[in-house]
Amino acid sequence: MNKLFQKSTALLILLVLAITSTGFKSNIGRSVTDFSLRNTDGKLVSTADYKAAKGFIIIFTCNHCPFAVKYEDRIIDLAKKYKSKGYVLLAINPNDPAAQPEDSFELMQKRAKEKKFSFPYLFDEGQKIYPQYGATKTPHVFLLDKNLVVKYIGAI
Repeated sequence: MNKLFQKSTALLILLVLAITSTGFKSNIGRSVTDFSLRNTDGKLVSTADYKAAKGFIIIFTCNHCPFAVKYEDRIIDLAKKYKSKGYVLLAINPNDPAAQPEDSFELMQKRAKEKKFSFPYLFDEGQKIYPQYGATKTPHVFLLDKNLVVKYIGAI
């Protein structure tokens, strides 16, 4: 029975991966709309603010998810590495703090300061932006060219 359970679980995982990856691939090549979200410094940030950018690395992440926390140092490294190449990294917290209190704006500010984020950490207040992108987890990466056309969707 244990082997049957393992095989069933493995099959279910493969099925879920096949369905989700097919859906994401259909979004490659589509344009996304710009946004204006509040950064942890209180200022509004938009991709339009970066006229000279060659493209954007948009990462949906948050304070409470253990996977997102595990990848924070890698996100910091990505921001540093690609800034010199003309790419702007923007991290967006898509979570509702009423459902996830650890993802409140105040705790985002604290986290950004503790980790010395060198990139904007934006709050998707009202959870309006993440559905437009199709973000379903944290961290979830969207690589955009300068015209906001999606070139990659997936993991870091």
